[in-house]
Amino acid sequence: MGSKIVGLGMQVPDKKISNHDLEKMVDTTDKWIVERTGIKNRRISDPGAANSDMALAASQKALADARVSAEEIDLILLGTCSPDMALPSTACFLQSKLGASNAWAMDVVAACSGFLYSLSMADSQIRVGRAKKALVIGSEMLSSFLDYTDRSTCILFGDGAGAAVIAECDDNDGLLACHMQSDGNLWELIHIPAPGTINPLTPDLISSKMIYLRMMGNETFKHAVTKMCEVCHKVLSMSGYDIDDVNLLVPHQANERIITAIGKRLGITGDRVFINLDQYGNTSAASIPLALTEAKAQRRFCAGDLVLLVAFGAGLTWGAALLRM
Repeated sequence: MGSKIVGLGMQVPDKKISNHDLEKMVDTTDKWIVERTGIKNRRISDPGAANSDMALAASQKALADARVSAEEIDLILLGTCSPDMALPSTACFLQSKLGASNAWAMDVVAACSGFLYSLSMADSQIRVGRAKKALVIGSEMLSSFLDYTDRSTCILFGDGAGAAVIAECDDNDGLLACHMQSDGNLWELIHIPAPGTINPLTPDLISSKMIYLRMMGNETFKHAVTKMCEVCHKVLSMSGYDIDDVNLLVPHQANERIITAIGKRLGITGDRVFINLDQYGNTSAASIPLALTEAKAQRRFCAGDLVLLVAFGAGLTWGAALLRM
C-alpha cells in the first residue's frame, strides 16, 4: 500500500499586516520589502491565541473535504516550532479539541520543513500497516517570536495553518517518492536562542532579545536554493520522472527570489510554480499545506497530475516529495 492526500484545509488569522503597516513600526518601505521578498501582506494572531485552535480549524476543513470523521484518524502529526506550550505537545491539544479519540498524536519540530517531515512519517506508518488514515498539519504562530524592531526578520513571517488527510492507496498512486535531509552544523543560520536548557528563562533573556528569531539572510538564501534543487532532483530520480513531467511545483513560501531561483535552476517556471507568499509571508511549516489548499481551490492541478513539494528550514532541514494527486 501507499498513501495519498484525500483532503485539504487551511486557516489564517483575520488580522492582516501590510507592508504599509510595517512602515509605521520599523525602518522599512513597501518597495524595499516587495523587491527583496515578494511579500505584501501577512496574517498575525492576537496575543494569547492558541496555535492548536488554528490547527483545529484547518483540520476540520480537511476532514470535511476528505469526508472523513475525526474518529477514523489513526495518527496525528503536527509540524510546528511555535507550540501552545513547552509540553504537552500541541498535537495532543489538537487531538482533544478534534475528538480524534482513536489517534495517537505528536509534534514534529523541523521548522519550515515540518509539514514534509510529517508527511513522510505518515506515509511510512501507512505503508507498514500501523495506520489507515492520518492527519498531517503544519501550523505556526511565529509572530510570537518576532522582534518588530528588526526589519530583517519581522517583515518575513506570518501565521497560518494547513492540514491534509492522508489515506491508503495503491502503491503507484499518491506519494510516489520523498527524501528528507538535515545538517545540524548550520543551525546558527536560523534559530531562536532561548528559552531552553542552554539558556533557561530569566528576565535578562527578554531584555537581551534572545527570545526572538534570528537569521543570517544571505547565507540562508544560498543554502536554500542549492539544497532544495538537489533534493528535487533526488525524488524525481527515485520515482523515475523528470522535471518536464511535473505539472506543478509547490515550494516552501519563504522568499520570491528563492522560488524564482529554484524554478530557473530546475527548469520549471511560470504557471507551473505556485506562489502565494505575497498574501501570507513565510508561514514556516504551514506554507506548503496552505499553498496546496489554495492551489486546489484555484484548480491549479487535476486528478492524476504530478505535484512536486519542496521545503527548507532551520536545523538546517530540507526535503521534497513527489505526489500523484
